[in-house]
Amino acid sequence: MIVVDDQAVVRAGFAAIVDAEPDLTVVAEAGDGATAVSLASAGDVDLVLMDIRMPGMDGLTATRLISALEAGPRVLVLTTFDLDEYVYEALRAGASGFLLKDAQPEELLSAIRVVASGDGILAPAVTRRLIDAFARGAPAPGSAAGLGQLTLREREVLLKIAAGLTNAEIGAELGVTTGTVKSHVNAMLSKLGLRDRVQATILAYESGLVLPGALRQS
Repeated sequence: MIVVDDQAVVRAGFAAIVDAEPDLTVVAEAGDGATAVSLASAGDVDLVLMDIRMPGMDGLTATRLISALEAGPRVLVLTTFDLDEYVYEALRAGASGFLLKDAQPEELLSAIRVVASGDGILAPAVTRRLIDAFARGAPAPGSAAGLGQLTLREREVLLKIAAGLTNAEIGAELGVTTGTVKSHVNAMLSKLGLRDRVQATILAYESGLVLPGALRQS
């Protein structure tokens, strides 16, 4: 993975946390967005840990360019700023996750593994802010055109995902195996043309399938 932050000490700290794990490796570091895009374009990178506010090319622009690369790495945005516009712009730019820099090391490592595995993640505080924004009618990326193609079980799984449940928790509630849940999730994402659970959650709220404060089927 690539660690991107304009502060050398911060980059070194994140790299040390990651490199201490036997299954994770930092292959490069960058202090600005342009360098990050160049490194990501070179290939052989699975994930980019991206800061937002940097001199020159910022993290949002870099995320957009990296996400547009064919078979490019996934991007996990990590920032001290939890302002709504950064969340929305990062997700629209193609980020697969969004964490705040005050996250504990174990939270960071878990998020890296989740995003690297092909899934998406949002910090709980960020999810709450998204939901609050949807309640105020804020726009979000995505289209609800494919909702009618979902089976009842796929629709149910989407509701559970929007409620923040993991595959294991969904399986326990529905009385099916985690593997079965994963199959339903993959089918649901494919029908809706979505990349991961983050986009699915956004679409569920944007379409009105889920309302802040209560889950309902529309």
